[in-house]
Amino acid sequence: MLGWAITFFIIAIIAAVFGFGGIAGAATGIAQFLFFVFIALLVISLIANALRGKAPRA
Repeated sequence: MLGWAITFFIIAIIAAVFGFGGIAGAATGIAQFLFFVFIALLVISLIANALRGKAPRA
Protein backbone atom coordinates (compact mmCIF):
# COMPACT_ATOMS: atom_id res chain seq x y z
CA MET A 1 0.00 0.00 0.00
CA LEU A 2 2.90 2.31 0.69
CA GLY A 3 4.10 1.57 -2.84
CA TRP A 4 0.78 2.77 -4.26
CA ALA A 5 1.00 5.96 -2.20
CA ILE A 6 4.48 6.64 -3.55
CA THR A 7 3.29 5.91 -7.09
CA PHE A 8 0.43 8.41 -6.84
CA PHE A 9 2.78 10.96 -5.29
CA ILE A 10 5.14 10.62 -8.26
CA ILE A 11 2.19 10.94 -10.66
CA ALA A 12 1.17 14.11 -8.82
CA ILE A 13 4.65 15.59 -9.13
CA ILE A 14 4.86 14.79 -12.85
CA ALA A 15 1.36 16.19 -13.47
CA ALA A 16 2.23 19.37 -11.57
CA VAL A 17 5.40 19.84 -13.60
CA PHE A 18 3.40 19.61 -16.84
CA GLY A 19 0.71 21.98 -15.54
CA PHE A 20 -2.14 19.53 -14.98
CA GLY A 21 -3.33 20.98 -11.67
CA GLY A 22 -6.53 18.96 -11.41
CA ILE A 23 -4.81 15.64 -11.97
CA ALA A 24 -2.01 16.60 -9.60
CA GLY A 25 -4.50 17.51 -6.88
CA ALA A 26 -6.43 14.27 -7.31
CA ALA A 27 -3.29 12.14 -7.28
CA THR A 28 -2.03 13.96 -4.19
CA GLY A 29 -5.33 13.31 -2.42
CA ILE A 30 -5.20 9.61 -3.28
CA ALA A 31 -1.57 9.38 -2.13
CA GLN A 32 -2.40 11.05 1.19
CA PHE A 33 -5.38 8.76 1.77
CA LEU A 34 -3.35 5.62 1.03
CA PHE A 35 -0.50 6.82 3.23
CA PHE A 36 -2.77 7.39 6.22
CA VAL A 37 -4.49 4.03 5.71
CA PHE A 38 -1.03 2.42 5.64
CA ILE A 39 -0.03 4.18 8.87
CA ALA A 40 -3.29 3.16 10.58
CA LEU A 41 -2.84 -0.47 9.56
CA LEU A 42 0.78 -0.39 10.73
CA VAL A 43 -0.22 0.92 14.16
CA ILE A 44 -3.03 -1.65 14.49
CA SER A 45 -0.62 -4.42 13.51
CA LEU A 46 2.01 -3.29 16.02
CA ILE A 47 -0.56 -3.07 18.82
CA ALA A 48 -2.01 -6.50 17.98
CA ASN A 49 1.48 -8.04 18.00
CA ALA A 50 2.31 -6.35 21.31
CA LEU A 51 -0.87 -7.67 22.90
CA ARG A 52 -0.07 -11.20 21.71
CA GLY A 53 3.44 -10.86 23.11
CA LYS A 54 5.22 -11.54 19.84
CA ALA A 55 8.05 -9.40 18.57
CA PRO A 56 7.75 -8.22 14.95
CA ARG A 57 9.82 -10.24 12.49
CA ALA A 58 12.63 -8.45 10.72
